Amino acid sequence: MKTAIFPVLATSLLVCISCVFAHEVDTYDFLMPNVWPHKDELYLCTPIRIAPTTNYYIVGFVPQASMHTAHHMLIYGCSEPGSNGTVWDCGEMQNNEIDDMFPTANPCGSGSQVVYAWARDAPSLNLPKGVGFHVGRDSSIKYLVLQVHYMSRFPQKVTDKSGVSLKYTKKRLPRQAGVILLGTGGYIFPNHVEHMETACTVMEEKVIHPFAFRTHTHSLGKVVSGYVVRRSDRGDEWKLLGKKNPQLPQMFYPVVDKTPVRKGDVLAARCTMNNTHDYPVKIGATNNDEMCNFYLMYWVENDTPLKRKYCFTNGPPYYYWENAPEGFNRIPDGEASTL
Repeated sequence: MKTAIFPVLATSLLVCISCVFAHEVDTYDFLMPNVWPHKDELYLCTPIRIAPTTNYYIVGFVPQASMHTAHHMLIYGCSEPGSNGTVWDCGEMQNNEIDDMFPTANPCGSGSQVVYAWARDAPSLNLPKGVGFHVGRDSSIKYLVLQVHYMSRFPQKVTDKSGVSLKYTKKRLPRQAGVILLGTGGYIFPNHVEHMETACTVMEEKVIHPFAFRTHTHSLGKVVSGYVVRRSDRGDEWKLLGKKNPQLPQMFYPVVDKTPVRKGDVLAARCTMNNTHDYPVKIGATNNDEMCNFYLMYWVENDTPLKRKYCFTNGPPYYYWENAPEGFNRIPDGEASTL
């Protein structure tokens, strides 16, 4: 495992901190160490350990990958990595099968949270001014883990070093970034258009400021939409955070409504899926399965991000907004499924 990685670049950074450009940003290339994807539908993870004596703020992400090589990439923040190895098979949704080349483990051993996601040749992401993902000494993120999903086996002796270049600074930033991932389980009946839906109430005494969203499905996804729902005696107010065709580059797009989200508000997402096959399709890890994900990126002012990092339901046919425990009304049924 690579340890104390950011100080490798500390010489140039320290020079800049002592000069007038106090907010100098440096770059660290977080890449797969020339791995050989030896089988189809392989998820591989590699970790870096953040220097434990220093705080860092990640302010940008530059993908170093192609959709022809990597189906998608995730960067997880972890308190502990899933393995102490350099590379491991981290297909969380596989059926605990034994890999004959790599040890098998989850991306994180504890403290799992999504920091960044990429797919379909999405471009670089720069966070708003004053916003950064806090990692290192005073953060719960002590490790970063890069996960790459390889759909197809590589030929012998052909290796890969896909990954992400991280832009970072050691200057303290007043706004900490966070991500909450909304998603579902469930399955889609044959020759059927299905709504896969999820919702969670914000229960923490925090004010979060949404600024970007990302959608993710496999081939059956047509529209993915996300909302903040504000409850009142007059009825529910559904405010659109964002919606996209998930077959487009799966980048982080600016949110539609930047109104702060507070305790008692509900975050909700829907994936409209069109299963044209003569067989059911389930949520799963392979490209023959499906996924329904809506990522919401936000910042908090002089505070820490939400403790809750994930919002998942069982999905269809078990969970829908119309029968959710929250008792929703005024559901924007047509708007949520059309572009």
